[in-house]
Amino acid sequence: MSSFKEGEYVLIVHNDRKFLRKLIPKQSLNVKKEVLKFDEVIGKPEGVRIGSFEVYRPTLEDLILLGFERKTQIIYPKDAFYIAFKLGLNGEKRVLEFGTGSGALCAVFSQIAGEVWSYEAVEEFYKTAKKNLERFGIKGNVKLFNEDFGKAEIPQNYFDAVFVDVREPYPYLEKVHQSLKDGGSVGFLLPTANQVIKLLESINGLFGNIEVLEILQRYYKRVPERFRPEDQMVGHTAYLVFGRKLTSL
Repeated sequence: MSSFKEGEYVLIVHNDRKFLRKLIPKQSLNVKKEVLKFDEVIGKPEGVRIGSFEVYRPTLEDLILLGFERKTQIIYPKDAFYIAFKLGLNGEKRVLEFGTGSGALCAVFSQIAGEVWSYEAVEEFYKTAKKNLERFGIKGNVKLFNEDFGKAEIPQNYFDAVFVDVREPYPYLEKVHQSLKDGGSVGFLLPTANQVIKLLESINGLFGNIEVLEILQRYYKRVPERFRPEDQMVGHTAYLVFGRKLTSL
């Protein structure tokens, strides 16, 4: 049975609130008038209940939503995990992304793909992403670059998939096309409809099998006597555009 160790991060649930904390001896979590001492957690099995607190080993989603420092708007897990699915990633695939931001999508890619290359032109964002990945031990298969993708030397026909998260992706389409293997997958994240329209006008002849979608996520109250949707939900966060590399003969 796996037990919690000193220095590990844990997910603590108290009623409807969630906390990500590092188990440091003599420290504690105070919620209203209730206290969870971390010395009482160290050595206990996963999923333990101590008073009104539940303690679990955090998932990657927990780390991203509760632990990642943010200098930019992150790609929410509801989008990130679907992006990895649509790009067809697995442990044998190489994926490239540019527009690293705070590193949330990069972290998801690192858990699924075999090799991840990620480019961020803004030094402040690059340092934040690097810090987030290192803090939670997510870096073994990631090559993180503080470099403008447009100026970077990218190997051709090397990547199985590319994901683009920049405001103006249009100048980079040829370079993305060249970096992909034949039939490789590409994805874009765009906040506004006019950006999607311009992208659709720009990718003709480069990418096919185009799909445009958004993902909505709604949670429900867990009380049997008043089971209904939560009062708030994560609705539209961005448009997602997916396609495949085309090669004209």
